[in-house]
Amino acid sequence: MDNKAGIRFLLDFWQDHYLNEYISEGGSKIKFITGREGSGKTFLLSEFQKDAERCGYLTVSLSAEQFYLNDFSFIYLQILNQIDLDSLIRGCASRIAGMLNYDMDTIGNRTLVDYLASIGASDVITMQTIRSNLREMFLHDSLMDYNFASACALLTADVLGHPSLDGESKRILKRWLTGDRALKSAELKSVGLSSVKINRYNARHMLRSLGRLIRKAGHQGLIVLVDDLEILLDRQGNDFVKYSSAKRNDTYESIRQLVDDIDTMKNLMFIFAFDRAMIDNENIGLKSYQALWMRIQNEIVSRKFNRFSDIVDMDILSEQVYTPEYLSEMSLHFAEEAEQMHLPYTILDETRTAELLKQSEYGSIGLAQMIKNATLQKEGNE
Repeated sequence: MDNKAGIRFLLDFWQDHYLNEYISEGGSKIKFITGREGSGKTFLLSEFQKDAERCGYLTVSLSAEQFYLNDFSFIYLQILNQIDLDSLIRGCASRIAGMLNYDMDTIGNRTLVDYLASIGASDVITMQTIRSNLREMFLHDSLMDYNFASACALLTADVLGHPSLDGESKRILKRWLTGDRALKSAELKSVGLSSVKINRYNARHMLRSLGRLIRKAGHQGLIVLVDDLEILLDRQGNDFVKYSSAKRNDTYESIRQLVDDIDTMKNLMFIFAFDRAMIDNENIGLKSYQALWMRIQNEIVSRKFNRFSDIVDMDILSEQVYTPEYLSEMSLHFAEEAEQMHLPYTILDETRTAELLKQSEYGSIGLAQMIKNATLQKEGNE
């Protein structure tokens, strides 16, 4: 498919404006994607994730169908579960070594201090410089939680070899960073941390701290993608989540707090995706929680697609940007997938895709799904 057509109308803009500039320069942003079922929301998230990774970001992809969002500490821990914390710590250690003009990749399995000792360079001044750089990187960063910064400083120091930690201390620090609530105050005190644990009230500050760690480790920032938010409307739920009215409102409040705090964070982007019912259902959808809806609704309501809009309407995007030629290429893409699975297919020409483009204005499913159904000869499902 031509990567300058169709959905690239939005993705190229996001890459240029957000990934290459605003987020990488220290900004943070929240976007919401909506549209009918099958309008391409998940595909948009997937393509943007690839763009972000190519631009040097860490990315996390989550489904609201897999965990509860009513407590922000759950969101934070889900994000952390997809991130290699050890790799981030090693990245920070490499930066500290780089400040001394040494390359951690060239010294083998030894710590920096062991290497310095082998070449006769582990003098007092060098050790003081390592400690000073650790303090500057972590403890002097006002955007990081002090416990979080202390834990990262200690773990980074251990990688450098000054000072080294015993195995139990390392386990306690990593358990605290990953939200282990079974830790006892005495254990935290033994590694110099206060007894405060990660909870719904401090989780956003922990996320801010994690974002700073990611940046210090050499990445451009953090991109978090949350799909399937419409599960909040499903009274039956699934095997993982079932939202009561209270849990649903707590989730809206959790997102509201994130919206309010986003400008205090750096190098971070959240994207939430959901079916149009989340907006249309005024009883239990987003509009039912005015404290959130008033913050995220587009100030100017227009049928013209706006790439700056915080609520992205995939139906308007497809209606105004997708061409019969692009849709034929989309059909070819679906056909190639079908051939790999030995399924029947028909590659749609531009005449047929033009007809479907017109029909999509009144259909109950999104244009992308209509193209897929027609390509796979399931047009009766339109």
